Amino acid sequence: MSLTLSKEENDDNDLTSLILSKGENDKENNLRYMSLTLGARENNREDKFEDAYEIIPAATTMNLLSSLEECTTALYLFLNNRFSEAINLIYPWSKNSIYHALMYGILMVVKAILTFEPHDIHLGMTAAKDALKTCNNFRRKSRMMSFSRAVSKQGIKAIKEEELHAEVCYAECLILKSTVTFIQDDSMLSYLKNGFSAGSSYQIYKNCQQVLTQMPNNESKTYRQLAGGIKFGLGAFNLLLSLVPPKILKLLNIVGYSGDRDIGLTLLRESASESHINNILSVLTLLFYHNYIYVAFGIEKSHHSAVEDLFQIYLQKFPNCVILKFFHARFSILKGNFENAMLKLQECICTQNEWRQVHHLCYWELMWCNIFLQDWKQAYHYATLLFQHSRWSKALYSYSKAILLILLPSDFAKLVNEDVNSLFLKVDTLRVKFLGTSVPIEKFVAEKGQRYGASLGWYTAQPILEFMYAWSGFRVMSKKLDLVSSWLSIIDKGEELLRENPNNEYGTDDISLLNFLKGLCLKYLGKCSMAEQYFHRVIQKEKLLKWDHYLIPYTYYELGILYYLKGDYTSATKNLDNIKNYKDYSMETRLQFRAHIALEQIDKEK
Repeated sequence: MSLTLSKEENDDNDLTSLILSKGENDKENNLRYMSLTLGARENNREDKFEDAYEIIPAATTMNLLSSLEECTTALYLFLNNRFSEAINLIYPWSKNSIYHALMYGILMVVKAILTFEPHDIHLGMTAAKDALKTCNNFRRKSRMMSFSRAVSKQGIKAIKEEELHAEVCYAECLILKSTVTFIQDDSMLSYLKNGFSAGSSYQIYKNCQQVLTQMPNNESKTYRQLAGGIKFGLGAFNLLLSLVPPKILKLLNIVGYSGDRDIGLTLLRESASESHINNILSVLTLLFYHNYIYVAFGIEKSHHSAVEDLFQIYLQKFPNCVILKFFHARFSILKGNFENAMLKLQECICTQNEWRQVHHLCYWELMWCNIFLQDWKQAYHYATLLFQHSRWSKALYSYSKAILLILLPSDFAKLVNEDVNSLFLKVDTLRVKFLGTSVPIEKFVAEKGQRYGASLGWYTAQPILEFMYAWSGFRVMSKKLDLVSSWLSIIDKGEELLRENPNNEYGTDDISLLNFLKGLCLKYLGKCSMAEQYFHRVIQKEKLLKWDHYLIPYTYYELGILYYLKGDYTSATKNLDNIKNYKDYSMETRLQFRAHIALEQIDKEK
C-alpha cells in the first residue's frame, strides 16, 4: 500500500512541514510559514519572505478551507512533539471553528487519558463539551428529518457543505465526550448515556455517507476532508462493533447496530492512505488494533505487513514523532526483537519531556521486554518507576513489583526496603472502580495478591507466569522459540517442586495452572499433540479445583484455537462453544470477547 499525494497536496505538506524542525532554522521556518499560509496560499502560492516570527500567530480570519489548513499545521506540530505549540495555535478559534473545536478537543482528551490527572480530565471534558456546542452551531438548523431524508425530498442542494462538515465533526466530538465521561463518571447511568451517544454518532456517520454518495465527486480539499472523516468514523465503528459480542452490545445500549471487521479495516486503511485531517487518527486506530487489540483478542495466523508498510510511510514523514517511535518499538516486540525494541523505547523516552506520561507507556513495555528476557532486576526497576510516577493503575504496578521481587535474591528486597508480602496484600487497597465495579484485571491481581501474600507453598515463578498469560505475554513471545523453551523449563521446574511439596489447599489449582501454561508453550513450539494432552489434564481436574475456576473455560478456549490452527473447525467450534457453560469466573468478559471473535473467524473460513 502506498500513500500517493497530488502535487497540490505535496505543496501543502511541504508548506506545513516548514514548521516542523527545531533548532537554528525555527525563525526562518516560521517566517516562510507566515508568508505562505492562509491568505498568501489562497492568492498566489508564491514564496514571499517577511519579518521572522518567534511563534506562529493565530489567524485573524477563518473559513472552512483556512480552518482545515491551520488545523493541519497544528496536527503536524503535535506529530513533531511540539504539543503546547499545537494547542496554542488551535485554541483561539476553538469556539468559532468546527475543525479547531474538534482538534482542540482531541488534543485535550488525549492529554487527559495520558495523565489521568483530575485537572486534565476536567479540561478534557470542558473541551469536549465546548466542541459539541461549537459544532452544533454550524449544523443544519432544522433536524426534524435526517440528512438522507432531506436530500431525498429536497435534493442535494438543500444541504450546505459546511453543515455536512459540522455533522461529521459533531459525531467525532460525541465520542470524545463519551471517552472522558467513561473516565470521569463511573455510574451505570453514565454508562448507558455513553452507549446512546455512540449509537447516535454511528448513525450520523451513516447518514453523512448516504448524502456523500449523492454529492458530485470532486477533488476539492474540503470534499477530501469530508470523505476521509466519514471513512474514519465508519471504519472505526465497524471495527469496534465487530469485536463486541451481541450480549455486551445490549448492555452498552447500542441495540440494532453491528459491525464488519473486514469493512472496518478496509475503510481505515483507505482513510489512512489519503490526505485529510483524520488520516493520522485512522493510522493510530490501525496501529492500536494490530499491536494490542488483535494480540489480546485475535486468533494467531498471519503477519499484517500492509499495516506496517503504511506505518513506515508515516514514520518517514514524521521521524521524530514520539507516538510513532513508540509503535515502531512495539512492532519489534511483536517480532521477538526485544533488545532492539528496548533501544527504540529508550530513544522514545529521550525524544521529548513535555508530556512525560508517554514515558510511562515506554516503562510498561520495557518492563515486559525485561520479563521476557528474564532480567528481573531491570523489570523491577521499570515497575517501580511506574508505581512512583503513573496514575493509571497503582494496583497493577504494586503487583508487578511483588511478583518480580520474589524472583530476586532476598538481600535485594532489603536493599530496596520492600517487603514482598506487604506489596501483595497492598494490591487490594489500590484498586480503582469504573461503573461502580472493579476493573477485571485489577480484581484478578488483587485476589492473587491476597493469596500469595497470606499463604506459603507456592512456586516462586507461579505469579509471573500467570500474569504473563493474563497480558498475552506468551503470545507476544511466541516468535522467539528459544525464549518459549526457556520459560517451558521454568514451568517444568515448578511442576517438579509442587509435586515434591504438595499444598493441600491450593495444590490442584497450582498444578492445573502449570499444566495449562505448559500446553500453551508446547502449542507455540509446534508440539500440538502434547499440548492437547496437557490441556485435557486441566479439564479432567475441573471438579477438584477450589479457587482458579477460570482455568477451565480458558483451557477450552486454547483447545479451540489449537484445533482451529490445525484446520479442525468442528472440534474448534465445539470447544469454544463450551465456554458459554461457565459464568462468574476471573476475566470472564475478556474471554467472551475472544471466543466471539474466534467463532466469527471460523464461520468465515468454513
